[in-house]
Amino acid sequence: MSFEVKEKDLLARIGKLETKTSTVETPLLFPVINPSIQPIPPRRLKEEFGFEAVITNAYILKKRYQTQVTEQGLHKFLDFDGTVMTDSGAYQILVYGNVEVKQKEIIAYQEEIGSDIATILDIPTGWKITREQATETVKETLNRAKEFVETKRRDDILWVGPVQGGRHLDLVAESAVEMSKLPFQIHALGSPTEIMESYRFDVLVDMILTAKMNLPPERPLHLFGAGHPAMFSLAVAAGCDLFDSAAYALYARENRYMTENGTWRLDELEYFPCQCPRCRVNNPKEIQGKAAKERELFLAEHNLHVCQAELNRVKQAIRDGRLWEHMEMRAHAHPQLLTALKRLNTYEDYIEKQSPISKRSGLFFFSTADLPRPEIVHYRRQLREHYNPPETAKILLLLPQTSTKPFHKAREIRRIREVIQNLGSEVQKGVHVCVYAAPFGVIPLELDEIYPLSQHETVFPIDKEVSEYVAEQVSDYVRNSEYKSVVLLHDPANWGNTAKAALKKACLAKKVPLEYLNLKVKGQKTILTRLEIILNKNLREQL
Repeated sequence: MSFEVKEKDLLARIGKLETKTSTVETPLLFPVINPSIQPIPPRRLKEEFGFEAVITNAYILKKRYQTQVTEQGLHKFLDFDGTVMTDSGAYQILVYGNVEVKQKEIIAYQEEIGSDIATILDIPTGWKITREQATETVKETLNRAKEFVETKRRDDILWVGPVQGGRHLDLVAESAVEMSKLPFQIHALGSPTEIMESYRFDVLVDMILTAKMNLPPERPLHLFGAGHPAMFSLAVAAGCDLFDSAAYALYARENRYMTENGTWRLDELEYFPCQCPRCRVNNPKEIQGKAAKERELFLAEHNLHVCQAELNRVKQAIRDGRLWEHMEMRAHAHPQLLTALKRLNTYEDYIEKQSPISKRSGLFFFSTADLPRPEIVHYRRQLREHYNPPETAKILLLLPQTSTKPFHKAREIRRIREVIQNLGSEVQKGVHVCVYAAPFGVIPLELDEIYPLSQHETVFPIDKEVSEYVAEQVSDYVRNSEYKSVVLLHDPANWGNTAKAALKKACLAKKVPLEYLNLKVKGQKTILTRLEIILNKNLREQL
């Protein structure tokens, strides 16, 4: 197998995955093909909709078509010349409790029909089963995975090793660790369908990240049943490279119209909020008046266009370094998606270590939900672990952030620096100027051009939680530094008393004197004059 990563953002990867039939680009969506009731022929999926790969169920093919697929070969049978993945019947085990096939049979069958990507017959972990039952699914899936290694004959097929455990995260971790020891080229997160149907996207994030942290990073991760475009960006950002969907066809059968932000029933629509080739030349009333099969075909085609368009948006967001912004926009389409976005804070350290340090574009900071962003986590860690103030610095002068960036070019800060320069070289060496700013906390002025300290935009007024976070960072910085005194230029209009109160506690704990100058004082000259007096006084006390 060859999997080459071209672009990265968060845990998302644009990559090239080579199979024996073709090379496909990730993130990759496999539309599910059911030859018995397929509304759109597989050939059209590639030629008209641009899908490079499809997935079908080897168990259903074997049961319903017997030797027909082995005689023709899978690609010819489906009339599809791209990559074809096969599932083994595990979903049928989840739904019906059992399948009429043995592991060795389904492995041999997938090799005979020529699957490009194939799956062992794992035992899925259901949503409502007990922990004891979940433990058995993990154990049996692992036993079957080890048996598979001794059974398989072909080396040109990419085999999928599913990770089980469901909502029991310790079992997911155990399953991932043990599966990693076996020679699978791809891994998949098993049993997520029931969780997604329950809208427990927060639990899904836990499952994906737990698996991801315990699997080899060079192996792509597949998410079974990730069918709705509203959650594509979340799944990709959490580290899923591949996913499949039957929702385009299932929703169409139920007269459901997909969008990237949610789903409508056809009879609820007065207008089509879409400009795909099918919606552009039709309106909802016309489609409602058509025969059931025609409606189903229209909706299936539209749903596929929406899925492909959203996948392209996700890829472009990865390339632009704006996947977080795109994911956050989608998360506001449903409260449970936003809950899942907030759950990422649990994994902020892991995500930060895997994410690019710099990007093509700056970041937009909207609210407290953005605090786990890797850029913010990275800066916090670097400042704490690798930064020391200048050796000559005796006084910490903390200034509020300005609208101009980089901060040292702001008119207000230039005027303050002029005051410091006029006090003489000794004073200048003894005063260390820093800015307190959302969302980063303390920014030493000499660092303010480093990405992304000048390459960001922040929403004002600042959330209470964000203000508290910045205050905490200011407090930690002072506690971990060796300044002899601290001077705060206090901005109550934007910060209230949060930063001031936190700084008071930190200075009291360090036994460092604190003086503050309130920005409510009228007239910039008055502020500068008072600041000059305070700095002179503090420096004389240190000499």
